[in-house]
Amino acid sequence: MTDQKLILILKICISFGICLILVGIYLHNFNETVEAMGVRGIIISAVCVAFGMVLSLPTKMYLTFILVKREADKNQ
Repeated sequence: MTDQKLILILKICISFGICLILVGIYLHNFNETVEAMGVRGIIISAVCVAFGMVLSLPTKMYLTFILVKREADKNQ
């Protein structure tokens, strides 16, 4: 797998993670159906935010590591 494909996959994971976080926030704050569900609704919105963070945060760190490594290789 080339670096370009890996970077594209990581960017897609970051975007999907951010979308999940936004969906979780929307469900928690603005959706009346989730509010009417009570605890189950809170769990659904929390799961969206949690999976969004799992997808977005570690991939950001890994993507930064790849880009720093690429820059170091160019400088040598």
